Amino acid sequence: MSDKAASAAIPNNLEAFWMPFTSNRQFKKAPRMFVAAKDMHYTTAEGNKVLDGTAGLWCCNAGHSRPRIVEAVQKQIAELDYAPAFQMGHPKAFELAARLAAMLPSPMDHVFFTNSGSESVDTALKIALAYQRAIGQGTRTRLIGRERGYHGVGFGGISVGGIVNNRKHFGTMLTGVDHIRHTHDPVRNAFSRGEPEHGAEFADDLIKVIQLHDPSTIAAVIVEPVAGSTGVLIPPKGYLKRLRELCTQHGILLIFDEVITGFGRIGTPFATDYFDVMPDMITTAKGITSGVIPMGAVFCTKQIYETFMTGPEHMIELFHGYTYSAHPVACAAALATLDTYEEEGLLTRAADLASYWEAAVHSLKDCPHVIDIRNLGLIGAIELESIPGEPTKRAFSAFLKAYEDGILIRTTGDIIALSPPLIISKEQIDELFGKLRKVLENNI
Repeated sequence: MSDKAASAAIPNNLEAFWMPFTSNRQFKKAPRMFVAAKDMHYTTAEGNKVLDGTAGLWCCNAGHSRPRIVEAVQKQIAELDYAPAFQMGHPKAFELAARLAAMLPSPMDHVFFTNSGSESVDTALKIALAYQRAIGQGTRTRLIGRERGYHGVGFGGISVGGIVNNRKHFGTMLTGVDHIRHTHDPVRNAFSRGEPEHGAEFADDLIKVIQLHDPSTIAAVIVEPVAGSTGVLIPPKGYLKRLRELCTQHGILLIFDEVITGFGRIGTPFATDYFDVMPDMITTAKGITSGVIPMGAVFCTKQIYETFMTGPEHMIELFHGYTYSAHPVACAAALATLDTYEEEGLLTRAADLASYWEAAVHSLKDCPHVIDIRNLGLIGAIELESIPGEPTKRAFSAFLKAYEDGILIRTTGDIIALSPPLIISKEQIDELFGKLRKVLENNI
């Protein structure tokens, strides 16, 4: 791309767009613009190729501009651009729901469609509250999240979430919410490979919350099987099984937020498969369409669904939904995405690459300022020592330099998070970590 073409690709006025989760002033002084993407690479306005080490925002699991998905979207827009989801339907919504339900172990066999992970979380929380009331447990109104959890940015999600900066600016949020502690234990588990050995007992923190509030007041517990946006916190061995036991014992619903771990990220279709733990609901988004069209979904058990299927047949059973629930174009994109995953074996490909990826991530242990490394499947995190008095600056500086050197990484605090498209090759893994090593050794 010529200099003239590159400048033309950048709008003259950057002010009107208030960018999300972005240092707006810094960006607008030196904008970083993507103008195209294909497979494992973005193309910048200057014509440079950038290797995608983050699958966009944890979402482009099948890579970019995949032909089957592109064609499905183009065809669907021309055929049926929109159909209302209230009291009406279209065939692809039911086809997609059936295919998704078939991917999960029984009895997780019903799907409620949303448009994002944030909407999926708020939907699951509302279903949990309504379900407890429907079974005569109307006193169960309390929701339990976890410190350092990320569950989107709706008021429900930030209420049960536990990332301080996502909470502190927005008032009291939902009432009746409590949190158990996170599982990060760098003293015992630093540089763990895969699931840490220590920390299953952290699940017993739920016992203290139950004793404080009484189980008859608690509707649901929500956790990410692998906490992603807070910096990739891998659950200790046995932790999730213990949470399941406690929730079952006390009549509490367990919700897995699989917006990140769903659709092959850790080497199985879902984290419930990997950890052999069955929650009562699963929230998803991102990889359901490989990021092509906004979409999310909540999976729930047959028991939960059928509890609502009472009363007169002409009455609405659940007073909840979205204008764009099961949008036809999103459904077409999702179906083509599932086809792509199946044809290329992508839902389990992370398992094939896991050991190679693990070795590559941990090869950076000797780099300056690295204080911990974590990994599972095709997720990795490199935690850096903070600059005294300037938290987040070291990792953000690495992010900027990595972009200049042709790799896209993500930072949260002073943690570098990596989650490439599932189509990444071993040679591209070598390139990603070779360039990241140079960034860590020479530029921060």
